[in-house]
This record gives sequence, C-alpha cells and structure tokens, in this order.
Amino acid sequence: MSSNKQLDNSRMYRFMLLIVMAGTTMLYSLTMTLVNIILPQLQGAMSASQDQISWIITLNVLATAIATPLTGSLVSLFGRRFVLIFCSASFTLATLACGMCDSLESLIFFRVLQGAVGAPLVPLSQATLLQSYPRDMHARVNAIYGMSVVVGPALAPSLGGYLSEMYDWRWVFFMMVPLGFLATIGNLKYVKDDGKQLGSRFDYLGFTLFSLAIICLQLVLDRGEREDWLDSIYITSLLTFMALSFYMFVVNTGFSSQPYIDPKIFLNRNYVVGVLLVFVYGSLNFTPLVLLPSMLQSLKGYPDLLIGWILAMRGVGMIVGFGMAARMGRLDPRVGMILGMGTIGFSGWLMSLYDLNVTLTAVSWASAIQGFGCGILWVPLAVITFSTMPTNLFPAASAFFHLLRNLGTSVFVALSVTLLIRTSKVTYAELTEKLNPYEERLSISTVVGEGPIDWISSLPRLAVEVARQSSMIGYDNVFFFYALTCLFSLPVLSFVTIKKVESN
Repeated sequence: MSSNKQLDNSRMYRFMLLIVMAGTTMLYSLTMTLVNIILPQLQGAMSASQDQISWIITLNVLATAIATPLTGSLVSLFGRRFVLIFCSASFTLATLACGMCDSLESLIFFRVLQGAVGAPLVPLSQATLLQSYPRDMHARVNAIYGMSVVVGPALAPSLGGYLSEMYDWRWVFFMMVPLGFLATIGNLKYVKDDGKQLGSRFDYLGFTLFSLAIICLQLVLDRGEREDWLDSIYITSLLTFMALSFYMFVVNTGFSSQPYIDPKIFLNRNYVVGVLLVFVYGSLNFTPLVLLPSMLQSLKGYPDLLIGWILAMRGVGMIVGFGMAARMGRLDPRVGMILGMGTIGFSGWLMSLYDLNVTLTAVSWASAIQGFGCGILWVPLAVITFSTMPTNLFPAASAFFHLLRNLGTSVFVALSVTLLIRTSKVTYAELTEKLNPYEERLSISTVVGEGPIDWISSLPRLAVEVARQSSMIGYDNVFFFYALTCLFSLPVLSFVTIKKVESN
C-alpha cells in the first residue's frame, strides 16, 4: 500500500517537474521570436536607425551564446536548484525592465542581461528532465518538452502581434512577466538541489577565450554583408581574433583539470552526430521565422497580426508533429529523423515556388508542413543525442547541445540574408538589361497589360516592379538553398549507433 502511494507520489512529482521545466523553457524561448515583431515600432519609439535597432537582437544572441556553456560550471558551483531559481527570477525582472525602458541604451542593456541570465534555463531544464526520468521514457518526455522549446515561439507571435497593434510594443515584454513569476515559483517548489560538486573551480581563462571567439564570430556573421566581408579590415581582424581565441581555448582545454567545456562529452559518438544535426536543426527551425515576416511585409504588405497567424499555423503543424513523434517512440529513431528532415525539405521546395501572387492559403500550408517536420525531427534527435551519454555529463552536454542549436540559427540566417541580397542584386541587374524600347516581349499585352508603354512616365513604376520581382526571386533562391540543406544532411544519419547504455 505504502509502496503504491510512494510510486504515485513519484509519478506526480515527475509530472509536475515536467510542467515546470516546460514552462521555464518556454519563458526564454518566447524572446527568440516576439521581439522580431516589434522592431519597426521600436525603431520609431527609440528614434533609432535600422542598424542601431538591430543591436537589440544581436547583443541578446551574443549574451546567450556566451552564457549557455556556463550551465555545467554553474551547476557544479551552486547546484541546480539555485541556478534555476536565480536565472528564472532574474530573467523575469530583466523582461519587466525591458518593457519599462525609455531609451535605446537602457533597452540594449536589459536585453543583454535577459540573454545572459536566461541562457542556462533551456539546457538545464532539459538536463533536469533527462536525469529525473528513466531512459525508456525519454522519447515521450522530449516530445512534451520539445513543444515548449519551439511551439511557444511559433504560437506567441499571433498574440504578440495583436498586443503590439492594439496597445504598444511594451506589452510584448509585459505578457511574459506572469509566466516568469510562475516558473520561478515552480522551480522553488519542485526542483531538488543536486549537481553541486565540492572543490569545483571555474575556468576563467577558458570562459574568456571562448567568449571572445563567439563574440567575433557573431559580429562577423551580423556585420559581414554590411562591411563587404573579406574586403573589410574590420571583418578580417575579427576573423583573426576569432581564430586565435579558439586555438588558445582548445589548448587551454587540453591542459585544464576542470575545463570550461568538458571534452569528455565529445568521446560519445551519438552525441557528436547529434550536435552536428542540431546545428542543422537550428538552421532549419528558426530561419523561416526571420525570412517570412520580412517577405510578407515588404512584398505583400501583410500586417503584423496576419503574419502572426501565419506563424501560428506553423506552430499547429509542430503540435501535430510532436504528437506523432511521441507515438513513434518504439520505432528506430532514424525513421523519424529521415521523415522529419524530408518533410522540412519538401516545405522548403514549396516555398521556393512562391511568386508575388502567392495566396495566404499556400503560405499557411507550407508553414504548417515545415512546423510538422520540425516537430517530428526534434524528438528522435534529442533521444539519439543523449541515448548513450552518462547522466553525470547531462548538464554540460545539454548546454553545448543548445549552444550549437543557437549557433546554427545565427550562421544560417546570416548566410540566407547574404544569399538573398546578392541574388536579388544580380537578378535586378539582369532584368534591367531587358527593359528597353527594343525588347519585343514588352509589346505583348499578356506580358505588360493592355495599352502601350510610355517609357518616360513608366520608369519609376517599372523600377519598383523590377525591385519587387528581384526580391521575390532572391527569397526563392534562399528557400531552395534551405531545401538542399535538408537533402545533404541526411547522410549524417548513417553514423548513428542504436545502442542504449545505462551509465552513471
């Protein structure tokens, strides 16, 4: 009788822990997409240029990238419970402060703080769940947990777009404060204090060198196109510092007794394959969230609220995908990964067929299919990555896992924006060559419409239309590149070993 009651209590505790960890993860994940919606409003409210306002995103990503690998060291020094409570409470206060800012400088400061204190929440929440549940339940747990990682950011833009249009940009931050308060209370009540190791030391040199390398990489990716890449002394200097910092970081890791990133995690074959694939997953998952809003706003004139609903369709697809992935838990994980990657690639091919007459229905369906593929892919990817990892290395392994996911997003978005700008310019130059009074095709009514072209009065209109068509072709090229990335990632799955090891 008492054993059954104890078992029920254990199940209830783990269920509540899952809810708390999912809510804590969603708390941070929301900031990945919500702020993108209000950038135009922030630019006007802060009287800032487009280049200045982009630092709100850039520096937040930088702070996240630097602080994410800190998770394992912080747990060793202070314990899991203290880190989760401190980070969730600090993140909530920083979010509230962001909504109360009246200057660009103060907003950037609190966005940096928000990224730094929120970074450990995602990897530590995942590590807590993986250590609390037996391995045979990891597929189902990762399915529910994965919804909080990616579905929240996909569904929230619809609500954020509504609040920003009906009220103002501050409510996008204020809407996250109640969730942060509940997450802090949940961590205080349900998280046990373990993971702390006596005699732990922090690798300050490794942290500094790794931070410099990540900062240089992020600045190169973010500013490369504006500075004309390798033709700029600024970019080449950053690349030099990045290479030197990373080399010294690797050397320091080899000689440090307690390195900043534990190299033991890279001795696990499945983990190495998993982090390579999660880099691709980060590239594929969030890139449409960056490209679709700008495409629909600039070329189709869609309002923020309508774009939010389109992204919400992507979230619906994710929910269906996660539900199916949970039911496929008994199958070979590679089946789900191939299905997910193939579905994402198919959605990229559909998006590469867009033109300026694309319908709302077509955009919504492609978004839902892309979300469905991401939902199916996430669960077996997380299961394979940690299936043979010793449980005592979960915090460090999970931190680097999510670092690669975020880094994949940054790298692929930068490459996509570069491809978009370059191919749009080339297409514009090619199209303008054919716009002259001697082009026979421009005399066909089905091409230019009824009536002859008045070349003098029509030049401004033609220039605008050529720019729109060139941009659309640029977006199509990016989405085709997106589909090819899925195709070329599939061979990596052949290196996965399906073997489960209970090791502590």
